[in-house]
This record gives sequence, C-alpha cells and structure tokens, in this order.
Amino acid sequence: MKKYLHVLFVAILLVMAQFSLAQELFSPAHPAPKYEVRGVWITTLGGLDWPKTKATSPARREQQKQELCQILDQLKAANINTVLFQTRIRGSVIYPSKIEPWDVSLTGQFDKDPGYDPLAFAIEETHRRGMELHAWVVTVPGFKTKDAGKMGAKSLLKTHPDLLKKHNDMYYLDPGLPGSDDYLTNICKEIVGRYDVDGIHFDYIRYPENAESFPDAATYKKYGGKQSKTDWRRSNITRMVSKAHKAVKALKPWVRLSCSPVGKFRDMRRFSSYGWNAYAAVYQDAQGWLRQGIMDLLFPMMYFQGNHFYPFAVDWQENSYGRPIVPGLGIYFLSPREKDWDLGIIQRELCYMRQQGLQGQAYFRSQFLTDNTKGLYDYLKTAYYPYPALLPPMTWESSTRPAAPVVKEERTGPTTVCLRWEPVKDCRYVIYGSKELPVDTSDPANIITVTSQCEYSYNLLSSTLLGLHLTVKSLDRYGNESE
Repeated sequence: MKKYLHVLFVAILLVMAQFSLAQELFSPAHPAPKYEVRGVWITTLGGLDWPKTKATSPARREQQKQELCQILDQLKAANINTVLFQTRIRGSVIYPSKIEPWDVSLTGQFDKDPGYDPLAFAIEETHRRGMELHAWVVTVPGFKTKDAGKMGAKSLLKTHPDLLKKHNDMYYLDPGLPGSDDYLTNICKEIVGRYDVDGIHFDYIRYPENAESFPDAATYKKYGGKQSKTDWRRSNITRMVSKAHKAVKALKPWVRLSCSPVGKFRDMRRFSSYGWNAYAAVYQDAQGWLRQGIMDLLFPMMYFQGNHFYPFAVDWQENSYGRPIVPGLGIYFLSPREKDWDLGIIQRELCYMRQQGLQGQAYFRSQFLTDNTKGLYDYLKTAYYPYPALLPPMTWESSTRPAAPVVKEERTGPTTVCLRWEPVKDCRYVIYGSKELPVDTSDPANIITVTSQCEYSYNLLSSTLLGLHLTVKSLDRYGNESE
C-alpha cells in the first residue's frame, strides 16, 4: 500500500511539473502593452462567420442581427478591439450601394434587399462595445463565372464590362486599365462618405494566383510604356492603393487604410519564400506602401509556422517605417478539419510577436476564435489579453490631444454607481481604475474599458471595481488621448 501511494505521489508531482512547465512556456513572456491592435476577420463570404440565418422574413432578419451581436459580445469579452468586417465580397456588398448589388450571403439571393442596412448596424453595435470597425474590401477579384448571370443590373459585367478579365473560373478587375483604380476608389468613397467606419481594409489588392497566365498582354502593350511587365504590374497595384488613400484621407483623414498582403514580402538572404511572396509573385510592393506613407498599417497573412513565420515576421517589423505591423494568424489551421495544428504553434507565435515588439495580431477567422478551437479563446481571454488595449495612435496624421472630459454628475444609489461626463466631439472614452491616487493611466493593467457612451455604471454588489478610483480620458479618432 505504501509503495502504491509513493508511486501515485510521484505521478502527481510529475503531472504538476508538466502543467507548471506548460504554463511557463505558454504564458506571455512580455506583459500586454497599452497599445496593441487586436483584430479579427468576420467573413461574410458564403456566411462563413456571419450570417448563418438568411434575412427572408422580419423574424429571421432579427435573428441575423442577433447572431452578429453574439459574435461581437464574445470578441469584446476577450478584449478584441478591431473588427475587420467583410463589406465588399466578390463584386457585391452588404450595404445599399449605388455601385454594386447586394451580396447573396444576406438573403440567399444576389441583389435582394435584406430589409435593413447590415453595415450601419454592424458599425453601431461595434462602436457600442468600444471597438473599431474596419470595412474589409475585397478589391481585384470580381465574381465566379457561374454567378455572372445572377448579379442583377448593377453587376460589374453590365456596368463596366471593359474593366474585367476572365481568369480561370473568375472575373477580375484588370489593374492595368486606368478605370480600375477609379472604380475601386469610388467604392471606398461611397463607404467612407456614408458610414462612420474607422478603417478601410483591402484584401486581394494584388494580381491573382498564377499571375503569369493573367490575360493582360493587350493592356500591357497599350499602357506599359518602357517598363518591364513586372515593374508595370507593381506600379498598377501601387496606383490603386495611392488613389484610394488620397480619396479616403480627403474625406476623413482619421480613417485607417490597411491591407492584408501575402505573408512573406520577398525572398530573404537566408530564408526562401519558395515562390510565394507579395513582391514577385503577385506584385504587391507592400513595404514600399509603408515607405511612401500610403498605408497606415499592414496585416500580413502569416498563416505559417516555424521558419516560414519567424524570420518573415521580423522582416516586416524591420521594414515598417514606423507603421504598425499586425500579422494575421491562420487559426483555422487549428481545426481537425484543416491541419489540426497544436495550440502551442499559435501560442509561441503570439509570445514571439510581443517579444519582438510587433504592434498587434489578427485572427482568421472569427468562428475559429469564438468556437474556442483548441482552447484559443480561453487562452487569449485569460492569459494573453488580460485587460483591454488601445490602437496605436496615428501620430503621422495628427498628434493633437483632444479635450479632457468634464464630469458633470457622480451618483451613488443603493447598489449602483453612475459616472457621467460632457461629450467631447468625435471621441470615445477610456476608463481607468486604481486603488492608488493619482490613477496611473500609463499602466495598461488599469484600463477598465473603452466606451462610446458618456457614462459608466457599475453594481456595487457584484463589481470588481469596489474601492477603485476612476479616471476618464477622451480618445480621438486618430488614437490620441486627452489629459
């Protein structure tokens, strides 16, 4: 009996040691910073993340809305601060556009009004939770040839057939045609002009895969001049980015322009991209866009591991030109239906990014996070994002502090404390709390929440804030904080 107990005791010690080692390995070596982009892509293509319910009746429309609210609630609870919301899908959109038709994901039918404005609703609900919404715009791809007859009167094939090229089973904008950049710019102007978005996020701002066979020989002959075809193609994509940037900033300079380039910029001296990179394979000069100042931040699609990830992450960071680099992580590979990655792969990449000083992370895609695949959601909520974070301020656009909020009422009821303040134009608010005075607002552990409301209430009976001193600061659209 004593021998059995001794063996059991040793076994327990070993298990405890392994658990302790696992905690040490996968607890962030560097604490969460005050400024960090924490993004999630919400995919509307085919309703992959949202919507699962088609808005074919008033009741189903409300169910569709509630689905989105549930996703946003989960993201807020995990201290996510940036929602990359797919707004233009494949030549179709999720808002009432004068340029393109409604997307099929909303009702099950192209060009059918769902009975409300999903983009306006998403913006309102995201802002209500103190998060930013960046309109995710799929740029160069149009639509599959099998869908060409279903798109309705506002289909690109009917309004601008001269801008399209058929490549494999899809239609694409031809980036070399002068009208393509104007078309994309007009979509951006429509979104930014009509909606209170915090960002425009470009996806597929590049030539398609197998670009060698893309049918633009006639376009190159007409417009290529003396440039090589590779340089000409890169200049075409850069022109699209530059025109959109200029138009967006002219309307609302605080709107952040970003994109998701291929995860490896180009071959490095010691590490090969094995033929798949942004610069040479699909003609994205993404680091050049940072250098030129026509991108506010990048979300490289770094859906890799090992030497396919780490050296290329450093390369992006070393060529950031002072703009945030926010690697996109392919968390769908955690799924047993995909590559069945171990959670440790993502944990090690997250810890490495903090160590190297990259200014954020993004997750593709939402469902794999909210489903807590391999325990990732729990890890982020409890260990990696223990408190909220603010987006890095765009000091290159503005570094002027907004006015400080003026508290106009503090009321304590039998069980409720309510703090109110005068609104500050075009601002959200950061609430800090500490047992010490003055409250240290440089310490991210003191951030309680970010809100768009001009009041904050909490219940004394259930609150963890009991005994804390509270401080409120204004946060302008550029990310600058007040006194």
